[in-house]
Amino acid sequence: MELFWLAISTIAIGVFGCVAWFWGSNMVLDTIYPPKGPNAGDNIRKANQIRPWLFLGPAILFLTMYLVYPVIDSLWRSLHNSTGSRFVGVDNYTWLLGDGKFRESMRNNMLWLLVVPALSTLFGLIAAQLTDRIRWGNIGKSLIFMPMAISFVGAGVIWKFIYEFRAEGETQIGLLNWIVTRLGGDPQIWLTLIPWNNFFLMIVLVWIQTGFAMVILSAALRGIPEETIEAAILDGASPLQVFMKIKVPQIMGTIAVVWTTITIVVLKVFDIVFVMTNGQWGTQVLANLMYDWMFRGSPDYGRGSAIAIVLMILVTPIMVWNIRNARKEVR
Repeated sequence: MELFWLAISTIAIGVFGCVAWFWGSNMVLDTIYPPKGPNAGDNIRKANQIRPWLFLGPAILFLTMYLVYPVIDSLWRSLHNSTGSRFVGVDNYTWLLGDGKFRESMRNNMLWLLVVPALSTLFGLIAAQLTDRIRWGNIGKSLIFMPMAISFVGAGVIWKFIYEFRAEGETQIGLLNWIVTRLGGDPQIWLTLIPWNNFFLMIVLVWIQTGFAMVILSAALRGIPEETIEAAILDGASPLQVFMKIKVPQIMGTIAVVWTTITIVVLKVFDIVFVMTNGQWGTQVLANLMYDWMFRGSPDYGRGSAIAIVLMILVTPIMVWNIRNARKEVR
């Protein structure tokens, strides 16, 4: 209950704080540069030059505090020893290249990048096309989108129960093992089956992100001019041909944006792995490895920060490309 009231208080303070800043800062500005009197024209011009910064100022301040400063601090820490008391140069990055867990994390992250964006976008595209063609499509969309409302931690807990294992002879509470035993098979400890356990974890993120892909791609499909579709049908194109050769090419830009957005999420994946396996049994990923070095046992801020910088370097080019491509779509 305390958390509930804390959340409500935070929202209220945030909303009323924004309103108070908007009203108060403009009142002060109009007091300094009154829009009436002999110098009204000059005052209005000066006020209009300052007014945008009244809105940008808090955003720039908070971005600097919570984004720019942490990046600079992480870079600085990555060049120092575990406690930050001694400069070690690139020693932490050299260590990364020779560390087995780091190589495992990079390999797993690359595997996630190949599988999750592709399947999420594919299933989202199929769902968008099918739900737009059936009577109860809106209900279907709601059900598919519903996992997006669940936190990654919550999704990890749900799927951990699905993969749950009980010894042979005991009642299987895990859905997957229950199905296997009903079909005459033996229950498995799914999350320890290397390398398949990585794919079992990926299913969770695909389940979540498919709804996001569906919503964006559904909007893009509805924006396709009907004339092109009608012309293709008159030319004898089948529904599959219309979809693959008419619709998909026209929304390729949106597909790319969805793909890269999910790619950024995948690169930062942490919660699912942390909750379900904690990086054990060959499932370690970069974000979880960074957490281990930063907050587990005897913290090594140098190595943890070095992993954070590597993660940022991997995410940044994709994010920049995604923003540029999104701007082109808007134009």
